[in-house]
Amino acid sequence: MHYQKNITVHTVGKSLQRITTKVESIVSESGIQTGLCTLFLRHTSASLLIQENADPRVLEDLEAFLHRLVPENYPYAHDDEGADDMPAHIRTALTHTSETIPIANGRLVLGTWQGIYVWEHRQRRHQREIVVHISG
Repeated sequence: MHYQKNITVHTVGKSLQRITTKVESIVSESGIQTGLCTLFLRHTSASLLIQENADPRVLEDLEAFLHRLVPENYPYAHDDEGADDMPAHIRTALTHTSETIPIANGRLVLGTWQGIYVWEHRQRRHQREIVVHISG
């Protein structure tokens, strides 16, 4: 059995936005008890991330580290869409645009401290689309 639905996330510029509850709702409505939930972000300047959901300083430290690793003030050749565009593409290449999470007893098998996030790498807000595909 397969079930598929899209989630639209309106980002607020560089940030990590938790989408765990939205994904959990789709898993529940699918009726699938045992299987896999695959998430796919349809963009090249944002990422998906499974990470700490209790201490927001973890997310702050991740953003600060990636900012140091991939600076915006480097003279990139691709700069048609602004100084934050090429760094956003590099950040996405270093992270993920998809995640796969097991489903057991009709629920995502996430760890106690794990949450699912959209990681926006651009400075301004965007509308991001995630395809949620559930099979089981």
